[in-house]
Amino acid sequence: MSDHLRIAGVVKESIVDGPGIRFVVFAQGCPHHCPGCHNPASHDFKGGQLVAIDSIIDEMNKNPLLHGITLSGGEPFEQAQAFAELARRAQAVGYHVMTYTGYSYESLIDKKQPQQLLEHTDLLVDGRFEVAQKSLRLKFRGSQNQRIIDMNKSRRENRLVLSEIG
Repeated sequence: MSDHLRIAGVVKESIVDGPGIRFVVFAQGCPHHCPGCHNPASHDFKGGQLVAIDSIIDEMNKNPLLHGITLSGGEPFEQAQAFAELARRAQAVGYHVMTYTGYSYESLIDKKQPQQLLEHTDLLVDGRFEVAQKSLRLKFRGSQNQRIIDMNKSRRENRLVLSEIG
């Protein structure tokens, strides 16, 4: 299990990347290359920097106002094991976890490795960013094809359940 992540950067306080005040970690490396991506510098798998998971949790714990952590990209599921460990540790100390992915929920549940990251995600925004479906009126997502999935309800009900916040 990896105790480091390759990241493009962090935002220590955000109110646009999920409910409440969030600590956002941007994964480095993305295979999707969506036209109009808001973070194209995160596409290169060799870019960014290696950061210890402990250092991220330590930084989060310095801010008593944080509600949760958001895992964005790049593509967190390309480092699924390490991001799952970050999510697990964040949840263990009471943080809400929101994860963005360019993959569909359905494709992720068919894979074995990403299951741990799905298990430690409270809200999942799935789907590639589509310029033709872009809307600035959408809450916590960039294009209308993307869904906000309530992972806790989905696990309980053993079916995909969309979040009411989206």
